[in-house]
Amino acid sequence: MKVQQIRQSIELQGLEDWGTAGLPGTPEIRVSGVQRVIPGNDSIDTGVFECTPGTYRRAVKQAEVMHMLAGRGRFTPDGEETIHFKGGDTLFFEANTEGLWEVEETMRKIYVIL
Repeated sequence: MKVQQIRQSIELQGLEDWGTAGLPGTPEIRVSGVQRVIPGNDSIDTGVFECTPGTYRRAVKQAEVMHMLAGRGRFTPDGEETIHFKGGDTLFFEANTEGLWEVEETMRKIYVIL
């Protein structure tokens, strides 16, 4: 199939449970999503990601593009200024970006890891 569709990704129900995240001593974050594979391009990871409010560190090993569907928070790349985001924003991450996520309101995004 040359085109895959996720209908109404902003309202999609029944996301897969992807476990938890969070820093020690902070509230546990629930992580869920749905992943899609593009035939012939198995190295591209794409889908819908959602997490509840909280704080966690993340290293983005490959370049990533994400479009925020809902939520609000901030990301502080190591050694750089904080980026505030909300639903409707699009973020572009260089490979090997590390930093701190502070999710204030449940975040849902479409992501593409290249």
